[in-house]
Amino acid sequence: MEEECRVLSIQSHVVRGYVGNRAATFPLQVLGFEVDAVNSVQFSNHTGYSHWKGQVLNSDELHELYDGLKLNDVNKYDYVLTVCDPVMGDKWNGEGSMYVPEDLLPVYREKVVPVADIITPNQFEAELLSGRKIHSEEEALAVMDVLHSMGPDTVVITSSDLLSARGSSYLIALGSQRTRTPDGSVVTQRIRMEMRKVDAVFVGTGDLFAAMLLAWTHRHPNNLKVACEKTVSAMHHVLQRTIKCARARAGEGLKPSPAQLELRMVQSKKDIENPEIVVQATVL
Repeated sequence: MEEECRVLSIQSHVVRGYVGNRAATFPLQVLGFEVDAVNSVQFSNHTGYSHWKGQVLNSDELHELYDGLKLNDVNKYDYVLTVCDPVMGDKWNGEGSMYVPEDLLPVYREKVVPVADIITPNQFEAELLSGRKIHSEEEALAVMDVLHSMGPDTVVITSSDLLSARGSSYLIALGSQRTRTPDGSVVTQRIRMEMRKVDAVFVGTGDLFAAMLLAWTHRHPNNLKVACEKTVSAMHHVLQRTIKCARARAGEGLKPSPAQLELRMVQSKKDIENPEIVVQATVL
């Protein structure tokens, strides 16, 4: 009988579009995982729209949902996927800005990151967590070592300001994974990926990335290169399909709306399930 792998996904939820649990559940199911989704937030749509309505669950309400699972003895999971990937902030026009209260930073550093196996910060978040700035690839690798020392065995800096040799139209991501050999020694694999930028603002890409990286890391537990190539290549196909459809709907010369830029997830099922590798990772 085929092994059943279960994921508890605790994230936000929207009725329309693909962010949070809506962005994570479908790709995980396509890749063979059973997913129990706990919605920390339930909104009509993501906050990139002009208006949204909905509810935010407090800690007691979240505990109540989990207690229901526990009472029925169905709370056995292989993985827990949360919004703490970590989602803290980003850079716009070269300036970093947090979009959570600053007093949450010590909580991430001291309580969340130490119990995580995989984290996927952007450069700004990696700098916040490590207390170090990144101006070069060497400094990025040193920051990932600091993050490893905090607990996680897999660290992927999903986007950076580092300049690509291919030019300004490319974005550099970096990854580092520690694995333990049978004799107890630790081996570290480091990779770099260069991805062509897409001239559009998408919502839910971080949630999709985290879900697929979890899935492909499970399939390739000791090969970060392959796991990241499949994850990033699938992302590429989803985003290219999304921007193509959005521009067609918006009309020539017009900027697509947030509704038109919702990820084309269902239409990308085959690319999520078996992505053509279009982004190669370099082992450092």
